[in-house]
This record gives sequence, structure tokens and C-alpha cells, in this order.
Amino acid sequence: MHDDLIAKASAWLAEDPDPETRDELAKLIEAGDVTELSARFSGTLQFGTAGLRGELGAGPMRMNRSVVIRAAAGLAAYLKKNGQTDGLVVIGYDARHKSADFARDTAAVMTGAGLRAAVLPRPLPTPVLAFAIRHLGAVAGVEVTASHNPPRDNGYKVYLGDGSQIVPPADAEIAAEIDAIVSLNDVPRPDAGWETLDDAVLDAYLARTDAVLAPDSPRTARTVYTAMHGVGKDVLLAAFARAGFPEPVLVAEQADPDPDFPTVAFPNPEEPGAMDLAFAQARATDPDLIIANDPDADRCAVAVKDGDAWRMLRGDEVGALLAAHLVARGATGTFAESIVSSSLLGRIAEKANLPYEETLTGFKWIARVDGLRYGYEEALGYCVDPEGVRDKDGITAALLITELASALKEQNRTLLDLLDDLAVEHGLHGTDQLSVRVQDLSVISDAMRRLREQPPTELAGLAITRAEDLTQGTDKLPPTDGLRYTLDGARVIVRPSGTEPKLKCYLEVVVPVADHAGLPAAHARAVDLLAAIKRDLSAAAGI
Repeated sequence: MHDDLIAKASAWLAEDPDPETRDELAKLIEAGDVTELSARFSGTLQFGTAGLRGELGAGPMRMNRSVVIRAAAGLAAYLKKNGQTDGLVVIGYDARHKSADFARDTAAVMTGAGLRAAVLPRPLPTPVLAFAIRHLGAVAGVEVTASHNPPRDNGYKVYLGDGSQIVPPADAEIAAEIDAIVSLNDVPRPDAGWETLDDAVLDAYLARTDAVLAPDSPRTARTVYTAMHGVGKDVLLAAFARAGFPEPVLVAEQADPDPDFPTVAFPNPEEPGAMDLAFAQARATDPDLIIANDPDADRCAVAVKDGDAWRMLRGDEVGALLAAHLVARGATGTFAESIVSSSLLGRIAEKANLPYEETLTGFKWIARVDGLRYGYEEALGYCVDPEGVRDKDGITAALLITELASALKEQNRTLLDLLDDLAVEHGLHGTDQLSVRVQDLSVISDAMRRLREQPPTELAGLAITRAEDLTQGTDKLPPTDGLRYTLDGARVIVRPSGTEPKLKCYLEVVVPVADHAGLPAAHARAVDLLAAIKRDLSAAAGI
């Protein structure tokens, strides 16, 4: 076993084009570090519907140039097999460690395979790449990003020519082409021949951002903005300037790209502590709202003043606010969300006589809904301009929520006032998440098995009226690894995360409210119910 492992590692080392990972791997081989080598050579990073994502380092279980070159070659082979022999592949990247290298390698592989490749001019938000695919008539797009993962990670996201991320069976077909590559020496990688785009594509994206706003809307709301050490700042500031909003006050410590993300443990606005610097800046400058992007700026977080303190709005709250704003503006078309998001969107759409769809988790599904006008997901993802960007877009979402805050400000009202109105109109929809990060993935499979073998019959004293195992699929949804419980006045969904080692449980309770005077009691009831559901679900899952 030991000799076999060393042989495998040595064969990988011989082909590795990156001096850094070569050096790292050579040291591990020299030290005979079986534990570390086993971790890196126990398999290969699996190419799935999120593409690739993993820790940077040497070996097939890490993100590195060898793995990326294989992925690019597999994608190129897939495109050619599907008749795209000389189509354009457009490539974007964020500011993480190695992102520019991975983008350049991808361009070289595409060029070597006879396809045309174009790389965005510098690290830019993921939605700019999603926009560029359709704008340039590309047959595919690649974004090198690990979104809001820790600094040691990177990733590889693949889109096809419709401008949305890959879904089955394309992911499995691309994975099969990647597996078929025997040696990196079989992959031609010329030193030139691809195009580096200029700012015209970014200018075209920015011109589209104007379209999400109503022509004569008020633009008075003042914002504090954090880019969370990512690539959002310049594009967001340009979009806000074009729109005529007051210039956002930056959280200076997090404004510029930094792949080490020095001020946050996790560069995700949802994680505890990530927004502390933004809250401090807001206390100093008293804006109307705080806007945060994640590092690749496809997500948008919003915080508001609640009494004397600042608080983050949940993704579901922002999702409902944007929907109500679009309805008030007379939007037509389908409103869509993933099954783990709040059912409030369905009630808003129904009252407005608009079509409504539920999809599996992820914008790869939401973006494919026929006639989509607006789609959102509770994890801070909003698609407000589906014709321009068929993915979540943290820049246009920021513009739209700031327009809504401006319109409310003119009436001496706030986003929280509108949320109260929606609760009185549709019932108070309280949502929460029980999220368990694990070192050992078997904890997740054990919990799922336990819930399947011994399903709970009630949670928080509410009877479970329907239990669905989503691996079977439903009349509207393809199969997925998840469980859905419908309760009397509540809903619970349990699923393993697709991108992180987490078990995620999404909870929602709906408490009827007669009038505004009944809101405090309804809020208290929702908080109690959510806490009790969390407690009972933890016990049932053994986590």
C-alpha cells in the first residue's frame, strides 16, 4: 500500500506543471508522509453540478493546476462531442489564490482543443461572467471562484451557452470526459491564441444594470457597503454612480480584494462576526441600510437598523421585500424560488395573480424556470434581471433593494415597516436554519439514515401531516438527497449541503396575524416554535 501510494504520487508529480505544488508534493513524498498523501490520493475531486470546489494543494483530491487542466480538457471534449467544434468559451475569475492561473490554464486548454477562448480583463464578479456568456454568444463559460468558502479553497463553476450553470446529465457527461484523460501530456496547451477581453463587456453589463430600476424612482437611500475582501467594490460603485444613488460609504478594511480574507473567519455575510466591521461603520455614519456582497459578488446581504441596533435581514426577508417591490412596480412573469426558501413568495405571487414555481436548491434550477421574471434563494441569492444574468447577481439585487429603501424613505417608512405589512397581509413567515458543520462526513449520512428509518411524527408539538423523501422525486421536482416534512403551520427540509461539509435543516413557521397590534405576540410565538422545532429535530437526527 505504501509503495503503491508513493508510486501514484510520484507519477502525479512528474506531470504537475506548477512549481509550488510540485515542491509541496516532493516534500511529502520525501518525508514518506502516508497520512497526508493518503488524504490527497484517496480519489479525485468530484466534478458535480457545482463544478469543482476544494482546498488548494497538490494531488487529485485538491484544487490545483493539474486538476483544473483536466477539468478544462473534459469540458472541451464534451463541447466538441456536442457539435461545438469552434465555439467561444468565456472565462472569468475572482481574486483568490491561483484563480488567475486556473483561468489562464483553461484558456490554453480551450485554444489547444480548437475552441475559441476569451478571458475577462481582471478579477470581476461572477454575474459579469454569467452576463458575458449570452452577450458574446459563447457556447460555455467558466468562472474560477470558491464564492464565500474559506481562504484556502478555490473552485471551478461551469455554465453552458444558455448562460445558466450546468445541471444533470451534463455534469456527469463532463465528469466522464475528465475521467477519460489519461495523462496531462495528452492535453495541448499553447502559450497564446486566446483573447483577453477589454472593458466593453463590463460596460455592457453596467448598461444593463440600469434596466432593473424604474426610470423615475427616488434614489435617496444612503448605504454602507462591504465587499468582504472580494471583487465587488468597483463594479458596485460604478453601478450605484450610474443609477444616481448617494455614493456608498465603504468598510475600508474589507473594500479591496485580499485572498487571505484577514478580517473574517469565513468571508460569508451570513457567518457570525462577518458583518461586525460593517455594523461599526453604520453606527458611525447612520446610513439607511448596509449592503454586503460575498467575495465573488453574486450574493447580496442587507442589514437594517432595528431600534438602536443593526441587524442582518434573512435572505427570505430580502426575497419577500424584492418580490413585493417588483409586484408594486407592475412586474409580470413567473416568480420562482428553491424549495428551501420561504413559502411567503408563493403567497405574494398568488395574490398578484402571477405564476409561481418551486425548484431544487441552486440557481442552476431557478434560472431555468420558463418565463422567469424574478427568482431567489434564502442563501442571499437574487436574480432580478433574468434576461441579462441567468444566475444570482449581488450587484443588481443591491440596486433594487436600495431603490425600494429610497421609495420607502420618501414615505418616512423603512424596510422593516414593509415586512410588517407583508406579515399582516399573508401571515408572519418566520424562518431559521439548523446548520451543522462536520469534520467527518459520516455524521451527515448517519443523521439522514436515522431520519429515514425513524421519521419523527411531530416537532414542537405540531403534527407532521406529510413526510416526503425527496430521493424519490415528486411530480414537480427531480430526485435529490433531502427530506421534507409538512406540519400544521410549519415546514422543515433536511439536506446535505452541495458545497460544504454541512448538514442543513431549513425551518419555517407561519403564524396568523390579525393586525399590526398582533405582531409582537406573533413574533414571540414564531421564535418559540422555531426554537422548539430545532430542539426536537436535533434529537430526532441525533446531531
